[in-house]
Amino acid sequence: MLNSKQRSNLKSIASELSPIGQIGKGGVTQNMIEGLADAIEKREIIKVSVLNNAEETPAFYGEQLAAALSAEVVAVIGKKIVLYKFSKKEGVKHLEF
Repeated sequence: MLNSKQRSNLKSIASELSPIGQIGKGGVTQNMIEGLADAIEKREIIKVSVLNNAEETPAFYGEQLAAALSAEVVAVIGKKIVLYKFSKKEGVKHLEF
């Protein structure tokens, strides 16, 4: 569980990131989850965009992805979702926040 200071620091790190995935009309798919799982293990923090034609809200998709990836929603800002998960993979440079 992230406290407010950690969340704030992660938001500032995420502001420089580009989204690595998009959620559209089809919603969250199993292939998307698998790809994002690999990415979050390598990076610890990822940003995902929700397109205008998506059927649900970005907050809904944020919670859905967080549950599927065992991650935490850092923020949902507009149509962007920021997720964080501490990586247990060897050789990964951990974020300092």
